[in-house]
Amino acid sequence: MMTEQNVRNAPDTISPELFQKLDKESRQGEKIVRESLSSWKDAWLRLRSNRLAMIGLAILVVLAFMAFFGQMMTPYNYYANDLQNTNQPPSAEHWFGTDDLGRDMFARTWMGASISLRVGLFAALIDLLIGVIYGGIMGYFGGKVDEVMNRFSEVLDSIPYLLIVILMVVVFEPSMYTIILALVVTGWIKMAWIVRGQIMLLKNHEYALASRSLGAGFFRILFRHLIPNASGPIIVTLTLTVPQAIFAEAFLSFLGLGVNSPAASWGTMISDALSSWMYLPWRMFFPAFLISLTMFAFNVFGDGLRDAFDPKMKK
Repeated sequence: MMTEQNVRNAPDTISPELFQKLDKESRQGEKIVRESLSSWKDAWLRLRSNRLAMIGLAILVVLAFMAFFGQMMTPYNYYANDLQNTNQPPSAEHWFGTDDLGRDMFARTWMGASISLRVGLFAALIDLLIGVIYGGIMGYFGGKVDEVMNRFSEVLDSIPYLLIVILMVVVFEPSMYTIILALVVTGWIKMAWIVRGQIMLLKNHEYALASRSLGAGFFRILFRHLIPNASGPIIVTLTLTVPQAIFAEAFLSFLGLGVNSPAASWGTMISDALSSWMYLPWRMFFPAFLISLTMFAFNVFGDGLRDAFDPKMKK
């Protein structure tokens, strides 16, 4: 506060000597060092800088393209038998060789890729839908609601997975949809637990409390404010769920609990080639290699997403 003495001593006019012109370096100090980025753009930039994750993404794009268009690149059908050309090695006519019924392995391999990717994606999306709703309710309400729902999910998770699959196959005939249903019965539990933990951390933040004080309902707070802010861990979990479903489908098809012949699956192709793999190695090599490549691509891409959404990785 200015005293009366300071007011009397203050100059009547402002002198130009009181002001100094800033040099160029002083003006540069006021500039923003880094452009303001949204969380999604920042995550994408960090994901793009991860070479291994981008290699995984490129592999997945190529596999998806070949799964839907690979069968069109050969004149042979995946189900057409040619008993005069059985167990032929890879050649210019049959790029991946033929099986014991003379069926083209190239067409069957990409037919199997189509089934595996569809099973993985559909199962993961259904797990996402159920897990987000179930986990969101647990995390938002807490208390007795959370305790009862959490105990139910723990009991369901304790049931042996293979037992559930066998029961499904007994009730329904083996098919792609039966496998998806069997994967979904317990597959959503991990997603629900991830969402539950994230919602319990976020529901007491200022924006959620402000929305609740303004009269917003449960669904608006959960799906408009809480779920979008928990999207990072959800997306990462979804990315890692897809390869688990693909591997489970191949495992079940290998045991004879998957799709029926003449439909092709990587698991059934490996199972058919198991007895003669030492003499006809190409019959097992291509489906086994593609399963391994798919697992690798999804896992490195999922790890890259985890690092991109992790705030501790920001520089």
